[in-house]
Amino acid sequence: MMEKKSTMENSVKKDEKLYNIMGSEVVDGFTCKPKKLDPEKPIMHFKTQIFMCHDERCGAAHKSENLAADLRELLKDMGLAKGENRIKISRTGCFGACRFRSVANIYENTRINGHENNNNLWIRNVHKYDESQWRALFTALASNKDIDDLAFEQIPMSEPKRYN
Repeated sequence: MMEKKSTMENSVKKDEKLYNIMGSEVVDGFTCKPKKLDPEKPIMHFKTQIFMCHDERCGAAHKSENLAADLRELLKDMGLAKGENRIKISRTGCFGACRFRSVANIYENTRINGHENNNNLWIRNVHKYDESQWRALFTALASNKDIDDLAFEQIPMSEPKRYN
């Protein structure tokens, strides 16, 4: 039974079948979508998850049509696509924060090894970030450095009583 890494880093080929990193056989044309759902398997660990608005306005502002995929490749290059400091990029629909043009929400897995000070932070104008800025953000998140100390424009959250 010959086993080899596929061109996709998160899958392995065995007997001409593709398996994801969690050991499930993958649907043709995908790199991680399992053919059979196993509700007993845990979700793959991540330290930080970044939700990026990819809806009409924010998505149109991005420099790349495939920003999330580009960032995933950058994370692989930095060694942050798996392991204890894994950062996961997820595209979302509208956050309702269009006035801040191209927003992202940072969620830290504080139950395991996430950094509470960076949890639930909203950053804006991510369409203006270049590769060095993304690298700086990912490095700070992976090393539990407060991003308050960095030059990322955050969106303030209002108090609930304001809307009563």
